[in-house]
Amino acid sequence: MNIMNMKEDLDNVSKLQKTQLYIDMMQKVKSALEKGSDSMQCDLLEDDPDYRLIIDCNALLVDIENEIIILNNFIRDKYRLKFPELESLVHHPIDYARVVKKIGNEVDLTLVDLQGVLPSAIIMVVSITASTTSGKPLLDEDLVKTIEACDRALTLDSDKTKVLDFVQSRMSYIAPNLSAILGSAVAAKLIGTAGGLSALIEMPACNVQRLGAKRKNLAGFSTMTCQFPVGYMEQTEIFQSTPPALRMRACRLLASKSILAARVDSTGGDATGGVGSAFREEICKKIDKWQQPYPAKQARPLHVPDSETKKKRGGRRLRKMKERYAISDMRKLANRMQFGVPEESSLGDGLGEGYGMLGQAGSGKLRVSVGPNKLAAKCAKKFKERSFVSGATSGLTSSLAFTAVQGIELSNPQALANQLGSGTQSTYFCKTGTFSKIKIP
Repeated sequence: MNIMNMKEDLDNVSKLQKTQLYIDMMQKVKSALEKGSDSMQCDLLEDDPDYRLIIDCNALLVDIENEIIILNNFIRDKYRLKFPELESLVHHPIDYARVVKKIGNEVDLTLVDLQGVLPSAIIMVVSITASTTSGKPLLDEDLVKTIEACDRALTLDSDKTKVLDFVQSRMSYIAPNLSAILGSAVAAKLIGTAGGLSALIEMPACNVQRLGAKRKNLAGFSTMTCQFPVGYMEQTEIFQSTPPALRMRACRLLASKSILAARVDSTGGDATGGVGSAFREEICKKIDKWQQPYPAKQARPLHVPDSETKKKRGGRRLRKMKERYAISDMRKLANRMQFGVPEESSLGDGLGEGYGMLGQAGSGKLRVSVGPNKLAAKCAKKFKERSFVSGATSGLTSSLAFTAVQGIELSNPQALANQLGSGTQSTYFCKTGTFSKIKIP
């Protein structure tokens, strides 16, 4: 009675294997695999039974995948009481079911042979963790339920493999261009995981390259050396032949071109696979070009000199500019050094800014006498002439005069200058001037 209750409990969780549609589909797949692909036509129409079987198989693959996830949750809920840490160590549902079936209620995992089920590193971690686990052995009823769920999950996985083999043998008819790029096996897995060709063409390329990716368990090691998770794309011939440094770029390129090829197949654009072959050649050329070394940097040749002589700037303006920006005598001496004589510096002992030959002429001074500057003298002369011609009164001129008789006297210096005049007129030919008598002793 208890066994019947356990089966009813498991049947309520997993119902796919008991449906008539699943049983009929698996019988058709098995019979089609026995016949082979020679009996199929080259051009399959949508009304063809074989084509409809292939489409139904894609939908069946999705149902099987969902059923495996449901069973995996059921197994985890039951086995969590025995080994709660196993969930974080084994992530894949089928691997988890195989490990649970192997271990059962065994406490000492050294007596359980897990070779061929898990990698050696994971086996060691599982064994160490099981020795310190806080779980307790399951009851007989719960253990029977768990083992039965594991058997169903493994059966679904084997059925899924058969359906994939059938779809793979027919990929040259339903997706010839996608098969030309990735191969029939990878193309069948992509279509099966995505849920059909119509669902695959709606996915972006960034999601396609991660289809089938498994979560890796590093057992506590660093993730720095772990590459980006790649799904079924890493099983392609192009990905495997690409150097590791370029595999991620190649994976992105494969995903983008695969989506384009799948869209061509969904519309029936090219049944011969020519578009996919062209995409494959393009991918291979790009990867080969990525591996080529960069061209060596070539020295650029000088320009051919002109035979005609260029006009050089000259004249008064250029001479003034050269004289204005010419190096001073002080800077000339600072840039020179006398042989055998150490130069003085700002900080002493050769530290700081050096003074060159400044102060080595015998005077011991750093200052150099300023030589005559023709430009400065000429500018001063012009400024002086402009100040006299303009007739403007200087701001320093005052109308107050200091005399010995009256002290401060108010006077106009310009009026006196206009009255006397200038030159010899103020002396010899002045109207108010008189002769002066000179007494000779």
